[in-house]
Amino acid sequence: MKSFLLCLAFLSISVSFSQSSDFGNWLIYIGNKKINDKWNFHNEIQYRNYNLVGDLEQLLLRGGVGFNIHENINLLQGYGFIKSENYIGDTSDKVSVNEHRLFQQIIIKNHYDKFKIDHRYRIEERFVEDEFKVRFRYFLSLKIPIKNQFYISLYDELFINSKGELFDRNRVFAGFGFKFSANIKLEAGYMTQLFLNGSRDQFNLLLFYNF
Repeated sequence: MKSFLLCLAFLSISVSFSQSSDFGNWLIYIGNKKINDKWNFHNEIQYRNYNLVGDLEQLLLRGGVGFNIHENINLLQGYGFIKSENYIGDTSDKVSVNEHRLFQQIIIKNHYDKFKIDHRYRIEERFVEDEFKVRFRYFLSLKIPIKNQFYISLYDELFINSKGELFDRNRVFAGFGFKFSANIKLEAGYMTQLFLNGSRDQFNLLLFYNF
């Protein structure tokens, strides 16, 4: 645990000295309630900042009901509410944008020796103010055990639009994780978002809780 906290402190100090005006921070809680062997309830809160703290970019609330068609395959229907605080051009003024989102996803879990690989395929129906959009997402994650409860967490997620510009964004994450128990784990790491016209970097802190 001390080693994990040292890694976390190192990451925090490192990002605080890099791109101070553009480096963001995401605080993420992801929960899962097992109802029985077939059904589960997903719940999620994300607090996203433009900088390390105090400049809200997005508040994301997401939930859904899942069904296991196999011990390693889960289908889920969900809903999300997203409140975005978007800057207007190069000014310091913001405009609030609310989005209601339906989504369907399938998660496929694989284990190869000690390595854990997850695939997630998601379709989103997005109601952004008066505009309707559809987006497709593919998420690939890899967990590599280090020692005891420690592990390396890596993932890549590609976003594809159904119309207009095909490429929406790509997220790449690398970090460390620590399993407090079978139901609680914490991850901390660095994420880059790639857009058509640039990129953004942030420090992510994620808490996973199964209850």
